[in-house]
Amino acid sequence: MNIVDTHCHLDDQRYDQDRDDVLQRAWDLGIEFLINVSYDTGSAQQAVQLAQKLDRVYAAVGIHPHDASSYSADTEETLRQLAQAPKVVAIGEIGLDYYYDNSPRDVQREAFRRQMELAIDLGLPVVIHNRDAHQDTIDILKEFAGRARGLLHCFSGSYETARICLDLGYYLAFGGSITFKNARKLREVVQQVPLDRMVLETDCPYLTPVPHRGKRNEPSYVSHVAEKVADIRNLDLAEVAAVTTANARKVFGIV
Repeated sequence: MNIVDTHCHLDDQRYDQDRDDVLQRAWDLGIEFLINVSYDTGSAQQAVQLAQKLDRVYAAVGIHPHDASSYSADTEETLRQLAQAPKVVAIGEIGLDYYYDNSPRDVQREAFRRQMELAIDLGLPVVIHNRDAHQDTIDILKEFAGRARGLLHCFSGSYETARICLDLGYYLAFGGSITFKNARKLREVVQQVPLDRMVLETDCPYLTPVPHRGKRNEPSYVSHVAEKVADIRNLDLAEVAAVTTANARKVFGIV
């Protein structure tokens, strides 16, 4: 099965003891490539280093909304330099998180806008984090309509929100949360979103899918996400894997 995990955090310390084994399980499954996504400058540097060492691992560099208060001109220059390294394929994850509010909301919005501009300037797609901030996320995406491109990571909104994002040209990423018992509305979104605008992810080590719920997540578990999409849409698993892999290659410019 050829498949892609478009969002993982391989530099997380929870993989320090067995990262090689985790990656081998991914390759054994048939994963074509992984996007290792950062959340601050430290993890961005680690993501770039890991991508340089591993053939099928690519990096995204960005400042998560949790860390938006740390965003500065120096931060932006660091991201700009890192983004020009080989195998950096996106700016991310960036966006808004009104669930935790670890940074003030106005500060989150400013960091989000500045990184959108950075991505446009560098010609890179964006990986967007949106939690409980649907309207403000949409409003900012509309400000950059026709200039920015990318995907909505771990999409959790309604179909109405999904439709707006699709109309703006974005792809939607779905992960382990679609396997959760209380995710009925999200599964309805998965049923309606065009397959050719969908990608898969794990967000590992977080959001572990059923049947591994409660354990550390890892890239190979993206297979369970693919299986759930196939089940929801009554499609062949190979078709889901092939189409979402082609979508991932298109989003990130990986040939």
